[in-house]
Amino acid sequence: QDKMPRGPKKHLKRLNAPSHWMLDKMSGIFAPRPSSGPHKLRECLPLVILLRNRLKYALNSREVQSIAMQRQVFVDGKVRTDTRFPAGFMDVISLPAISESYRLLYDVKGRYAIHAIKEEEAKYKLCKIKDKKIGPGGIPFIVTHDGRTIRYPDPSYNIDDTIKLDLATGKPTLRVSFEVGNLCMIVGGRNLGRVGVIEKKERHPGTFDVVEVKDAAGHKFVTRASNVFVIGSGTKSLVSLPKRKGIKISIMEDALYREKQNKGK
Repeated sequence: QDKMPRGPKKHLKRLNAPSHWMLDKMSGIFAPRPSSGPHKLRECLPLVILLRNRLKYALNSREVQSIAMQRQVFVDGKVRTDTRFPAGFMDVISLPAISESYRLLYDVKGRYAIHAIKEEEAKYKLCKIKDKKIGPGGIPFIVTHDGRTIRYPDPSYNIDDTIKLDLATGKPTLRVSFEVGNLCMIVGGRNLGRVGVIEKKERHPGTFDVVEVKDAAGHKFVTRASNVFVIGSGTKSLVSLPKRKGIKISIMEDALYREKQNKGK
């Protein structure tokens, strides 16, 4: 007779870790299992991987621990001492001791690009509205993609719209609607990380609504509406984008690009 497991899982094998963490296969058995938090386990980047494997500010997990316990790491303006805290899309990671800030965005290969940003841009982030409800006592509220609850929002805010959030106050300062003609980044599916302008929205009752997007190179592609994250009004983005600006190139173009880079070295 099988016994039920007792409680939540506490470990994560290295081979089962999300591939976008880019952990090698042979450097151990386990990977850091992210704590529960604002982003899903498969869609987040724990701080230990960010500081050790990506930014190379630490050689091992113990060094990351000592950096975090000195209260040196801020996520969205709040000190985070948990090295397994799940940072995710649009989060701002600040290291005031060295005056550096980064925003987590996707590159066109669907991995997290740790994009360095200026101090002015580190004061805000964009949040997608996931839900809009009336709570107890008739208080209206919205829920964002990073788990925030914002009470008494502007009545014009709708699900799938994007708000610009001031990190110091936690209040929205601007709204960009989910409409044709606005700039968006794809945050799920096969086109993850691509950036383009919304060309067309199609409703499909009973199945998934579909959006047609056209990028700056003129390539058109189609994705589910739930994968679209609006990042700007018109063709102007509210956040700076990582290199390639969300334009996917073919394998041949990528090979030529790398060849040129290697020759330059």
